[in-house]
Amino acid sequence: MSETTVSLPAIYGIKAGMTRVFDANGNHIPVTVVKIIPNIISQVKTAEKDGYNAYQVAYHEKRESLLTEPVKGTLKKAGISKNLTHFSEVKVENVDAAALGKEVALDAFTPNTFIDVTGTSKGKGFQGVMKRYNFQGGPASHGSHFHRRPGSIGCRATPARVFANKKMPGQMGNETVTVQNIQVLEVNTKDGYLLVRGSVPGSKNGFIKLAKAIKKS
Repeated sequence: MSETTVSLPAIYGIKAGMTRVFDANGNHIPVTVVKIIPNIISQVKTAEKDGYNAYQVAYHEKRESLLTEPVKGTLKKAGISKNLTHFSEVKVENVDAAALGKEVALDAFTPNTFIDVTGTSKGKGFQGVMKRYNFQGGPASHGSHFHRRPGSIGCRATPARVFANKKMPGQMGNETVTVQNIQVLEVNTKDGYLLVRGSVPGSKNGFIKLAKAIKKS
């Protein structure tokens, strides 16, 4: 930890979109561009007071008129001058009260390291079982009254009910998804972006969490 920054195993950014880069051999590599935004420690949680050790991180700046009074109070207590509106927690083993108000550094995210990326997947609305769960469906020929429906969902008198988590039509997408072991290809703090190999969950301009990979180093 330096005098002005603190190193954490996770940071929040914005998915700016996808593009491609070429390696030294001319191979095409699809990448996701992650916009680096300020992450500032807004609260320090301790095991003695809160039951666990964690840092609350504030990010995503808006104009002051859009801030609520409780948010203004939280930022003022932490000594944060930016109008940040989003708050998330990053659990750590040990905390330091001196980290309050400091910005999170990118020390844990260097090229060729692996990270886990968490985001909210794109919402696809109410969908049937063929699109949602890749069911085969019924015959497509004329005369069949069974095309894209799920078919039977239960057994008569036994068990006389539908089991929980039965695959049925419903809301698809718009849920928290984590993709593990994604490689960091480039970190450009000057222009404020980070490149990771492949795709990550979420829509363009959505918030994503970058965390050190738990299965890979």
